[in-house]
Amino acid sequence: MVNIHDVAAQKRMEREAKLSTYRKGCIHVPSGADLSQYPLRKLTETERIIVHCDATAIVDLIRKRVYTAQDVLRAFVKVAVAAQDVTNCLSEVLLDEAFLQASKLDRYLEKTGKVIGPLHGLPVSIKDHIKIKGLDTSSGYLGWAYKTVADRDALVVEILRNAGAILYVKTQTPQTLLSLETDNNVFGKTVNPFNRNLTPGGSSGGEGALIACHGSPMGVGTDIGGSIRIPAAHCGLYGLKGSVARLPHSGLLGSHDGMDAIVGCVGPLARSARDLELFCRIMLDAEPWLNEPPLLEMPWKRDVANGEGLPDKLAIAILFDDGVVAPHPPITQALNKYKHALARAGHDVIEWQAVDHQHGWDLITKLYLLDGGAEYHETIRAGGESEVPQTEWILKHAQGRDPYTPADIFKLNLEREAFRSKALAHWNSTQQRTVSRRPVDAILCPVAPTLAPPHNTTSWWGYTSHWNLLDLPGVVFPVGRFTATSSVTYPPLPHSRNDVEHFIHNQWNPTTYDNAPISLQLVGRRHNEEKLLAMLNVLEKVFKENAL
Repeated sequence: MVNIHDVAAQKRMEREAKLSTYRKGCIHVPSGADLSQYPLRKLTETERIIVHCDATAIVDLIRKRVYTAQDVLRAFVKVAVAAQDVTNCLSEVLLDEAFLQASKLDRYLEKTGKVIGPLHGLPVSIKDHIKIKGLDTSSGYLGWAYKTVADRDALVVEILRNAGAILYVKTQTPQTLLSLETDNNVFGKTVNPFNRNLTPGGSSGGEGALIACHGSPMGVGTDIGGSIRIPAAHCGLYGLKGSVARLPHSGLLGSHDGMDAIVGCVGPLARSARDLELFCRIMLDAEPWLNEPPLLEMPWKRDVANGEGLPDKLAIAILFDDGVVAPHPPITQALNKYKHALARAGHDVIEWQAVDHQHGWDLITKLYLLDGGAEYHETIRAGGESEVPQTEWILKHAQGRDPYTPADIFKLNLEREAFRSKALAHWNSTQQRTVSRRPVDAILCPVAPTLAPPHNTTSWWGYTSHWNLLDLPGVVFPVGRFTATSSVTYPPLPHSRNDVEHFIHNQWNPTTYDNAPISLQLVGRRHNEEKLLAMLNVLEKVFKENAL
């Protein structure tokens, strides 16, 4: 039995022991803010080519025997170990087991001439609270370390294994998981590889940092308020949050298991839009609804994801300001660039009129904290630990109030459904403002009011959590990298309308965000993930061909 005060030291020592065998040379962390190239410095030319491929290309190259599964795994492990050294992105490590599996897969392909499944040999990283049989699942809590070893795989993990994927690392999550940064008392804080002074986001922040460093071609995260989309945005990646009951979600460990007033989603983080489609297709081709009762029997419509049935000209609404916190200039500039590119290509572009975003935030925080935060507080106390800053921030939203009674919860659920009905009617009403006289196909909007912010300063979730409340799918995609240039002037931010906006607007200083990725979010209709990804393909093609 490990003494509670020694838990963090023991967990970190065990992680380091498993990594040290695979580390190439001494750790020499660069002194600058940008850490992103450090993990690539000791790769061979072939390994460099491999880790710059997306998942779709990798499985194709393995199938064609250009590379073996061991070649691919070796390249990504080299980077993952170095990425851990500079960003602190990993939690559990199973590299020995991964190389055994890669060897088996190579022998199978050599002997039969066939792949074992569509992800044959693909290394996939997994967020810490998603169960992998035999591995600890501390999920950012000291009190759970060594007490939560998984006795079975999560369904998403089972499907990945059956498809031929290789599991090799688990990645960092924040204390409580209810955070858009990644910091806990077990393994510490994860930093952004593009600027160590900034957060990689959360709660799938370990995934974001690892994939951004090219240490994983595809990762699995979860999202109940932005936890896939924020790390994807802050780390310059693609990330998808589907609607609830579409993708497998069983076999996770976290606080508030059984709470269904607001439900999270499993989803992919990756380096290309087509990899998001690949992940969804693999998941739903496995018919997960046969093993997870809450899931809808909705097979993946590959033809729709490839664009079949899309109108020639899309109708896109752009949300520039949610009425609570106007975004910083680089985000507004990116939205305007897409607006003009879409218009030049003949697409129908209108402005989305924000409705009730502050009310939405007030409501979803009540749904997050139905018990007044009691379970979070109890779990933290049981581990003999203190709240990290972002935990303290979110739990203050329930400070001073009692847990809701069943009658209170019934009323909150009614309020949630009324909120969703009003939002749906608002979406449908856009037909009055489009040229085609049909409602908009999607909403283009910020992912957050800032680029990746300094650690412990995230203070507005509304650009992501709003869509969780409405249960609408959202996909994040990168549009560039910000460079702080003294010769560039930016338009002044509007007058602050509230304390949160005042704080965030006072954060705006170009130097702070130097080298941070710039990303946007596309939101679609409920359970229309295929159409959403098809529309993203159109947007990216339009921007490439029509941007000035």
